[in-house]
Amino acid sequence: MKKRSICFVLFISMNGCVNHYPNDFYTKQTPAAPATDGRSVQQNSNVGSSSASSIDSYKSEIAARISQINANLVYQDNPQAMLRAVIVVHYVLGADGRLLKADIVRSNQDKVAENTALASLKNSAPFPSPSPRLLKGGRFDAS
Repeated sequence: MKKRSICFVLFISMNGCVNHYPNDFYTKQTPAAPATDGRSVQQNSNVGSSSASSIDSYKSEIAARISQINANLVYQDNPQAMLRAVIVVHYVLGADGRLLKADIVRSNQDKVAENTALASLKNSAPFPSPSPRLLKGGRFDAS
């Protein structure tokens, strides 16, 4: 369950906050991820370019990709008010959407949750190429 909550927190931290939390967060089952053909997502370099014109909309695209690719780890409803783990990840993408760097910047020291958050991000790369106007020094830098 920790993996589901961490991926969801990563998703929410990229999209904003929620204000309604169900009481059944840790008991509700999440549907299994769709079957894949076994190819690594990392090898898929043909993800195209983003049409996002703002940092927030590009971060939403990234969050949607993470959620889609890691569907079996993402809780689809709103989390309960007191999450067991909150992980904030700082990441840097190249102009081509490749993940260049990912670090934990905030954690409650839950190593399983940290590893799940980082693995979900890495598993979802590469991302659509960000618009050149979103880049600073040829990179997209966000938390």
